[in-house]
Amino acid sequence: MRREQKSEQIEILKDKFTNTPFFYLTDASKLSVEEVNEFRALCFSRGVEMKVVKNTLAKIAMESVENGDQYASLFDALKGPTAILFTDTANSPGKILKEFRKTHDRPILKAAYIEESIYIGDEQLSSLADLKSKEDLLGDVILILQSPIKNVIGALQSGGNTISGLLTALEKKSA
Repeated sequence: MRREQKSEQIEILKDKFTNTPFFYLTDASKLSVEEVNEFRALCFSRGVEMKVVKNTLAKIAMESVENGDQYASLFDALKGPTAILFTDTANSPGKILKEFRKTHDRPILKAAYIEESIYIGDEQLSSLADLKSKEDLLGDVILILQSPIKNVIGALQSGGNTISGLLTALEKKSA
């Protein structure tokens, strides 16, 4: 790879690290070309971009990003073959990896960067896959907020029926 090509790759990666809040470092080696294509297609269908990178270029790109020191603990994971999964949904690559690994031994999770939190090692995969997305969390909050309101409205409606029934009974008695 020529110097210009390396510089171009570094700029592309730098842009990705700057504009993508979540990414996973994986090892997809020992997968056949067909299996890699199958995995890449699965990623694409779920809005995850898979990029096979040279570790040194990824490290240089991470270091050159503003606040690049936040990635320092990921540098140990940049050994051996590396594919980076870029996404806008934190748990999406975790779910994809978990699903794909039901029938395959790899890709193995080396590390993940989730909004300033770093997860190291394949044993973190289940935790990452079970993370709730922002949309899921907002839905949970809305349900929690709606529950008391529904109870109050229900109580008022049933109370209204009770008062109405009581008034009707009193009218009949006095007549």
